[in-house]
Amino acid sequence: MTASDWNKITKQLRSKPVVLQKFIKHCKPRDRTTGLAKKKCERCGRFGAHLSQYNLNLCRQCFREIAEEIGFNKYN
Repeated sequence: MTASDWNKITKQLRSKPVVLQKFIKHCKPRDRTTGLAKKKCERCGRFGAHLSQYNLNLCRQCFREIAEEIGFNKYN
């Protein structure tokens, strides 16, 4: 079950709080501590080519799009 599926199910179960609590107790996705899924782009959600330097937490594609807005100089 992906995180988006989990979010959809919790939205559906909001009208049934007892069932929702039981579902959360047994089916909640675990928090990642290591691996590829721990670091993802804050802007688009990609896992690969991640820039965490300067606490950017962006993929390289998003960084190229907004580099000048952030204050980085773009060299060709």
